[in-house]
Amino acid sequence: MARTRTYHHGNLRSALLESAERTLGHRGVSDLSLRELAREVGVSHAAPRRHFPDKQALLDALAEDGFERLGRELDGAMAAAGDSLRDQLGAFARAYVAFATEHAALLELMFAGKYRPGADRLREAADSAFAAPLALFQQAQASGEVVAGDTERVGMVALATLQGLASLANNGMVEDLDGMVDEAVDRLVHGLRPR
Repeated sequence: MARTRTYHHGNLRSALLESAERTLGHRGVSDLSLRELAREVGVSHAAPRRHFPDKQALLDALAEDGFERLGRELDGAMAAAGDSLRDQLGAFARAYVAFATEHAALLELMFAGKYRPGADRLREAADSAFAAPLALFQQAQASGEVVAGDTERVGMVALATLQGLASLANNGMVEDLDGMVDEAVDRLVHGLRPR
């Protein structure tokens, strides 16, 4: 007896996002299709449209979910760390690099999507994800531990350093990633001090 595909699924939206992230990681954005995702999760080809009217809506939801997950990981890591700038920055760095190396394709989608016109929800999700690190830099500036200036630009320098390390690791160019992250944090703490 052939299996009939229906609209019914316990949590179709989550299942579609999980399947989409797997496809994204293995084959890239161009191979994502709502019809193929429906087949993978065992529902009719029309069922995904109840949650995602088109592929762009799926990509936006996937990116938004990614920012929410990243934010939880950053918040959790920083909440569990010591209070010093070095401890907090180290927790942020390790959590960010871990996410960036485990979810490289998703992270690329997340950052590419937030700059698209009309992607207000993605920008809000990104701002929320990086709220704790940004607050860390604001507090460090207020206490005189970090140079004065545009806090977002200061944070961008740190993020660019971490993203660079993650990119090198994703391309097999870093052997001791944990050691490199620790060294980068030490250099950032030293380099961001007021002179």
